[in-house]
Amino acid sequence: MTDRRSPSAVVELLRLLAVVFFAGMGYEIARSLENADKSVLGPLNGVALGIIVGSGLGYVLGGILGRTTVTTVDRTALSLREVSAESLVAGVIGLTVGVLGAAAVGLPLFLIPEPFVSLPLYTLLIVVLGLLGFRVGQSKRDGMLGLFGARAGMAPRPVAASLLPRLVDSSVAIDGRVLDVVRSGFLHGTMVVCAPVLAELQGLADAGDDVRRGRGRRGLETLEALRREPGVELAVWDDDVPGVAEVDAKLVRLCLDRHAALLTLDTNLAKAAALAGVQVLNLHALTLAVRPVVQAGDDVSVLLIKPGKERGQAVGYLDDGTMVVAEQLRAKVGTETVVHVTSVLTTANGRMVFAVPVGGSDNAPGRRRPTPP
Repeated sequence: MTDRRSPSAVVELLRLLAVVFFAGMGYEIARSLENADKSVLGPLNGVALGIIVGSGLGYVLGGILGRTTVTTVDRTALSLREVSAESLVAGVIGLTVGVLGAAAVGLPLFLIPEPFVSLPLYTLLIVVLGLLGFRVGQSKRDGMLGLFGARAGMAPRPVAASLLPRLVDSSVAIDGRVLDVVRSGFLHGTMVVCAPVLAELQGLADAGDDVRRGRGRRGLETLEALRREPGVELAVWDDDVPGVAEVDAKLVRLCLDRHAALLTLDTNLAKAAALAGVQVLNLHALTLAVRPVVQAGDDVSVLLIKPGKERGQAVGYLDDGTMVVAEQLRAKVGTETVVHVTSVLTTANGRMVFAVPVGGSDNAPGRRRPTPP
């Protein structure tokens, strides 16, 4: 009920303001005329008639103005719903700069003796430059917030690497596992291959050594497969950095100049690029992040909570819920024991870890593979 009445209330308020404004204009115009105090229409003199005509005109135009204003505000609110707060703040900063600049530039207009000419031109200049400042502020959001918003705690947020074009280096192309990452849905969007990387792969593919030739051909085949992936748009940059000799340094320079992220498997290159201010997607770091919590040969501490199916077995769980099957430790059930991991089995339901007591051997004569409980 409130939402339905509020627009009409705004319309009526604007109509009332228009009635008062036009009635005042009618009064001033009628009073400036000669014989304003004489009867013009029956008992009504010129002043009263001016007020009545102005009020009627304000009532009609006020309704049109009110409905138009409400509709415009609603449409503006809908269009701004998808605009970020940073863009609005940057736009307001640009609007303020534009209005102040227009106010300063337009002051000579008041030297025109007729106010009916100077005032509309001055208002038009303020509106045009203010709107231009708002548009420029939105388009240059990061720069505007960097100049004016840093002191107020409104510095622009860094763009996520997933939203930037990713520059592929030769290590990623040669490795080939990037295809599995793309097909799993964790990597998509625009990927870029630059001329130095293509030249490096072409040189490897034409090398006389079989190993180097195989690596170069594998890299080119990986790029061709990436180009056919439906979730990837593979672009080629012909840019080169003539003043830089090394390919890695050229990649860092291109990422900085073209505002791109670096996709690499080279940890040293990833560290150097990050120090230079480049956003890096390191597939090697991704591999380390998703590797098993424990691996064969590790010693881990586990709480054994129940006996296993086979003789001497005990079962416990790691903090992430991974089941641990320990041999020769049934007597330790109910205690926390350090065990030596012999193997890790990945199943459809998760991982299982097989272990023996620390100092035990998994190659003892007659030892069978433990059976999961």
